Amino acid sequence: MASPNPQPPNPNSVRLLVFDVDGVLTDGAITYHREGGESKNFHTKDGLGLRAAMQSGVKVAIITARQSDIVARRMSELGIQDVVQGCKDKAKEVARLADALGVALEHTAYLGDDLVDLPAMQKVGYPMAVADAAAELCEMAAFVTQLPGGRGAAREAVEHVLKAQGKWDAIVAGYRG
Repeated sequence: MASPNPQPPNPNSVRLLVFDVDGVLTDGAITYHREGGESKNFHTKDGLGLRAAMQSGVKVAIITARQSDIVARRMSELGIQDVVQGCKDKAKEVARLADALGVALEHTAYLGDDLVDLPAMQKVGYPMAVADAAAELCEMAAFVTQLPGGRGAAREAVEHVLKAQGKWDAIVAGYRG
């Protein structure tokens, strides 16, 4: 299924960035603890990137197939309110989120890493994949990061979009004081 946008994918038109979690915001590893908990590693540069997107006026949302208190905690720390966990149909959910946030699907980007993300990526106007994503995602992505998931790929995707929109320099200037 082709993207709904008849124009070539364009990062300049992105108004909503949607991210998967495991394999995108983390390296995909899940460590189960004897006591019953689990661990995931999030990269701080990715967190700053997600905040930079929101600061620049681009909306950010999360869709993940798993359910995890750790994800809820990290997204709360970052100020991300649109977090969907336990999602079984990412294509339906990305469409619902875009509609709820008032953004057309052709102005939505999705960053994924594995086959479960493919239906959502096919729905949006700007599909993106992390460097170590499944080959099928990389083939259909408008942008593939150079960094793997959980190692700065989300930040790289945000920078790519914000630079195309001419917003990245203002983010950097804000840190220069």
